[in-house]
Formats: sequence, structure tokens, C-alpha cells
Amino acid sequence: MRLFVFTILLAVLPAVSTKSPIFGPQDVSGVVGNSVSVTCYYPATSVNRHSRKYWCRQGPGSLCTTLVSSNGYISKEYAGRANIINFPENNTFTINIAQLTQNDTGSYKCGLGTSNRGLYFEVSMEVSQGKNPGSLVDTHVYTKDLGRSVTIACPFKKENAHSKKSLCKKIGQTCELVIDSTEYVNPKYKDRAILFMKGTSQELFNVNITHLRHSDAGLYVCQAGEGSSADRNNADLQVLDPKPELVYRDLRASVAFDCDLGREVADVAKYLCRMNKETCDVVINTLGRRDPAFEGRILLTHKDDNGRFSVLITGLKKEDAGQYLCGAHSSGLPQEGWPMQAWQLFVNEESTMPPSRSVVKGITGGSVAIVCPYNPKESSSLKYWCRWEADGNGHCPVLVESQGVVDEQYEGRLALFDQPGNGSYTVILNQLTTQDAGSYWCLTNGDSRWRSTVELQVAEGKPNLEVTPQNAIAVLGETLTLSCHYPCKYYSHEKYWCKWSNKGCHILPSHNEAARQSSVSCDQDNQVISMTLNPVSKNDEGWYWCGVRKGQDYGETTAIYVAVEERTGGSRQVSPVDANAPANVAPQEEVVDSGVSDNENKAIPNPSLLEEEGEINSVGDQAQENRAAVDAGSADEQKGHSKILFSTLVPLGLVLAGGAVAVWVARVRHRKNVDRMSISSYRTDISMADFKNSRDLGGNDNMGASPDLQETALERKDEIVTTTEIATEPEESKKAKRSSKEEADLAYSAFLLQSSNIAAQVHDGPKEA
Repeated sequence: MRLFVFTILLAVLPAVSTKSPIFGPQDVSGVVGNSVSVTCYYPATSVNRHSRKYWCRQGPGSLCTTLVSSNGYISKEYAGRANIINFPENNTFTINIAQLTQNDTGSYKCGLGTSNRGLYFEVSMEVSQGKNPGSLVDTHVYTKDLGRSVTIACPFKKENAHSKKSLCKKIGQTCELVIDSTEYVNPKYKDRAILFMKGTSQELFNVNITHLRHSDAGLYVCQAGEGSSADRNNADLQVLDPKPELVYRDLRASVAFDCDLGREVADVAKYLCRMNKETCDVVINTLGRRDPAFEGRILLTHKDDNGRFSVLITGLKKEDAGQYLCGAHSSGLPQEGWPMQAWQLFVNEESTMPPSRSVVKGITGGSVAIVCPYNPKESSSLKYWCRWEADGNGHCPVLVESQGVVDEQYEGRLALFDQPGNGSYTVILNQLTTQDAGSYWCLTNGDSRWRSTVELQVAEGKPNLEVTPQNAIAVLGETLTLSCHYPCKYYSHEKYWCKWSNKGCHILPSHNEAARQSSVSCDQDNQVISMTLNPVSKNDEGWYWCGVRKGQDYGETTAIYVAVEERTGGSRQVSPVDANAPANVAPQEEVVDSGVSDNENKAIPNPSLLEEEGEINSVGDQAQENRAAVDAGSADEQKGHSKILFSTLVPLGLVLAGGAVAVWVARVRHRKNVDRMSISSYRTDISMADFKNSRDLGGNDNMGASPDLQETALERKDEIVTTTEIATEPEESKKAKRSSKEEADLAYSAFLLQSSNIAAQVHDGPKEA
């Protein structure tokens, strides 16, 4: 059994070592007699900072002999020429080796703890003899990176000032001409080599070669003059691949590659590529090309006009590890002979970055709450939230920041809630539309490694929170109540109302603290939370949010804009449109102006207002109209105007006929409506409290429903004909009311009396025609 376990451990250990969080250079090269430095990275933990660091040389099997360690040990082989230095503030340690010999070529490990612990990184070192310029004397060595430029200086004597100058490259026993002062340029160096003299100096000429290639490396000879009197100088040009800079980042963190390629390529297209065996695949370039694997989490930005630019990648994944090159070329693709910089990126899977959601889903009309982590040690840093745009090189305009700046296009629907000490802040975006879908970044002005990205997906759906009424117009000095309906799944959540501003959303108090305070109350039996403003002031105008949360974890929200208006003349003025409106259409403005719900609205409508807005359908109202017509006729007769008897009898006959018709209509209506009740077109004089349950009206238990909706439900179930009557005060509701028949009889009696007066006036009228 023990042998079996030991065999399993041997099989697992190699896999563990490959996932070691210790990171360093894979290959190191040096020259005999020179020195090298090897830097190794380790995770930022207190244990790692104080653990033993070592550098050992691998031998046969799994044996690794320690050469130098942070405990002060140095082997005889390294005595006097090597040391190890720990840099805990950078989470690195460096091994310095001087006086290299060819015997130093081999395989090494840099690691933490003991060599068999598995926390190490393998390094291959190669030490070469170096290039020998041969028999050439006075040789100057130029070391340049691939794609860069070099200027070879060629001194000469005054007597050769007017002689021919040239530069040639040694190839075997010959020297191939590169360029000379007669403007000849070798085709291999066309548009890359130029010969010039600086200032007024007559003792030096220079040859500049740009876009260096590997084939440009070798020995060069400068010459001024001819024959034995010519001045000759030797130059050894070494063209090296760019040495990669080591970059160590945690999983889910971000990394920035800062590229400085020189002013000569300031106006040339830039790119970043990742090495894939023998090729380098473009990740992003300034011509709009991007690798889909980095969509939404990469930006290329120009830093200045000198060709410097930066590429930022957020939300690092383990597959992002590898070697990267940044460069410049008109095609936006890697080309030999153009400047490049290199990085070796290591992604530590033992991340100190807290896990966060990379994808957040929302529905149209709803909201999302996105948690953004930041370095807890930088709680006072500025927090930002931006939207990644895919156009061009990609950019990320800031939408909201913790100092109270909100993009005007997101007014009322975006807020940032900072949570000091928690190492995170929350961004809430509501009133979602499908256009809001995309990638967003969480940023601070502190540690750039803590930048993160999230993808927002928006689908069609119905929000869980709903506010009624939806069109909130509050009247100055009156009361406004808004109801927020939420589902039962939020029963255990904390519900709140808040007023939005650029600095966030101020939570309203849960009780009245003064006469002029906003308050929040919740009827949990009906899943409604209401906000009341009493009395309404001009400062109450703005956006209000209803939301749910658990502790510091914010959930869903919904928003509504409250407009504040003044009531003209102390009461609402009826416009001609209002007067002509149908009696069964409730004026929407009155619902909002009241600012109260059905349960709170016990007031009886203004009778004069209802007379103006509705049609007069009762018999009594019709009799009043007839009497007004008769009074107008009699008044004209009493003015003493001369009229003939025929012209008077005709109107009298019409009046008699109209009265008969009115009496008949009144009696018919009385028979049809004897078992019906009349309801106001806007506010009923029957209180909803008179019913034991809203289900009696055919509605549901939604206590936040508007009066219009409840009246509609009442009409649909009981088929009550909605008419407009003059409502009475509650105190008068108990008094006996006349029936329609009694009112008709009174009207008919008044009509007969008035007719008698008219007849008498006709009989005793003026005698003159």
C-alpha cells in the first residue's frame, strides 16, 4: 500500500512543479568573463517573503545541488563571484553571477523553501566565448536590437577630407561595398543606409543603418582615401533579438505592456502579437484588428507623439501566459527589420484577486448590480466605471466615478456605491435596454493590476419591481405617494427608496424625523413599499429609485422621475379639452396630482368640477335646462318689444312639446336605472373600505394599483354603467335623496307654472303691433 501511494506521488509531483507559482526566465545567455543577473518572481504572501530562496544546479535524476541561498550559503564554485538578494516589496529575488566561464553552461532552478518542495522555476544558461574580430585592430563593437538603428562613426585625417569615403562589410576574404560618398547604396541597404558628416567637422563621417536585420550582423570597414594613405577603421555590429522583460501577474488581474519604439516609427501602424511556435499572432493593432479571445478586455492607446503606446489587458486567464512582442509596421503585422519589444508573461493561478463574475445578465427595463474589486489598501483611491468600445483601437469612456461625475446620457439610471473597508464598490445600472449590452471595465487610479472587466448581456423580459403610478407629477405643497411592488422572493430582502444624484443614491429614512421629511413604509402582506413626500417641495423633483439589498449586497432596482408642478389659482383649471372629454375617461393628471393611493383617497370630488367635465344625464338636470329656456323667453317678452301673437305662440308650442318629451324620457330612464347606481367618472363616492376585500370588485390583492385600474375591474365584473353625477360631501351621504321620479315631478310642476305665466303675458301683452 505504501509503495502504491509513493508511486502516485511521483506521478503527481511533476505536474505540481509545472503549476508552480515561481516564475523566472526560461533561457539566460552570457559571454565568458562577463556577468548575468537572473530574477525570479514569487506570490505576494507573508510566508513566501520570509521563506528561503535558493539557486541550484540540476544534476542526474532529480538531484539539484544548491550553489547560493538567502540563508547565507555560497558553494566553493561560486565563492567570491555570486550572491542572492531578496526584494520582498517587489516579490522577487535576484541571483547575480560574475566572471562567467563556459563551465557555467547548464540547467538551474530558482525556488523557495527546499529544492524538493516543488516551488521552483527551471532556467537554462548558455555561456559563449564571444565573437573574435580576428586580426583587425582598433575594432569598435556595436550591439543593437533587431529592428533598431545603428550609427557607425568613421574618423579620418585632414589630408583625406576631400577624398572618397565608404563603408564595406567583410564577407570571407572580400569586403562588399555598402555605401560611399558618390551616393552609391548597395541594394541590400536601399532606403536603410545613409552617409553623412556632422556639422563642420572635417575629421569624421558617419554611416547610419536603420531597420536592422539578423543578416546585418558582422564586421564592417570604414575607409577615407585610397591606397596606402587611406584611413581605415573596423566596426563589429551585433544584432540581437529583443530580451524579453519578465511580467508576473495574478489570475483575473490586468497587465500593461508599455512600448517605446522610437520617434522614427511614430507615424507607423503599431501592433501587439503573441508568439506561437515560429509565428507571432497579432492580438491587436492600430488598424482595427483584434484577436477574438481578447474581445472586450484589451485596449491600445497612444501615450505621446514619439511613438510610445501602451496595450492594456484585463481579466487575465491562464491561457494568456506566454511571450508577447510589440512592434511597428505599415501593415500592422510583424516584419523583420522593424523595431520590437518583448515580454514574457506568467499568470499565477494562486491569485490574490477575489473571484468576480465575468458575465452579468439583465432584462430590458430591469437593472444589474456589478461588484468591482480593488486593492483594500487603497480605499481612498478614485473609482471609475467605463464602457469598452470596439471601434478602431478600442477605447473606454468613463461613465461614472466616485467623485460624483456621471455621464449625462446615464442621468437617473447609473450610480456608484463605494464600500470602504470591503475592498469593492458596486455599480448599479437600471432601465436597461438591449443597447446597454457590452463590456465594461472597473478601474481605480491606484494599483493597475486590480482592473477588471465584465460582460453585460441584456435579454427581453419583465422586471421584478414595478412603481405606480408610472407618470409621477407631484403638486407643490400637496402629498405624493409612490408604491413599489416586489415579488415574494424578495420578502427577506431589505427594501428601500432613495433619491438619485450625481454622487449616488441617498437612502431615504424609514420614519418621519421632522415635519418636512421623506418617509418609507412597507406593507409586507401585499409586497408593496411606498414612499411619501408630504408636503411636496420644488427640491423633491428628480429621480427616485426603489430597490432591494442584503447587507452591502445590492440587488434589483427600478427608477422613476418625479416632476413637481404648481397648481394654478389654488385649484386645477379645466381647459376646453377637459370640458369636452367623455364622462367615462378619467383625467390622468388628477391621479398623479392627488399623490395618494386608493386606500388613502377618501375625499369626494368637487361637484362643480364634475358638472363641467361630465354630461348631464339626470332628469333634474334636463328640467333645469328646460326652465332656463322658458325663463329666457319670458324675459324677452317683459322688455316691451312689439311682437305679434303668432310669433309668440310658436315658441310656446315648441316649449310644450319639449316638456312632454322630457317627462317621457325621465320616466323611461327611471325604469331602466332603478336597480343601478351611478359612479363618478374620476373618483367614486363609494369608498373601497366599504368592501371587505378587493376581490369583491373582481380585482387582485395588488394594493398599489391605480384608481383607474380598480374602476376598470369594477366595470368589467359587475357591468356598472359609468355616468357623471354631482357628488355630495360624506356628511350628506346619510340624508334621504329624491328619486328620479320626484325630481321629474318637480320639474314638470315648475314647467306648468311657467307656461301659465307666459300665456297670461301673451294675453295681456302690448297693444301696439
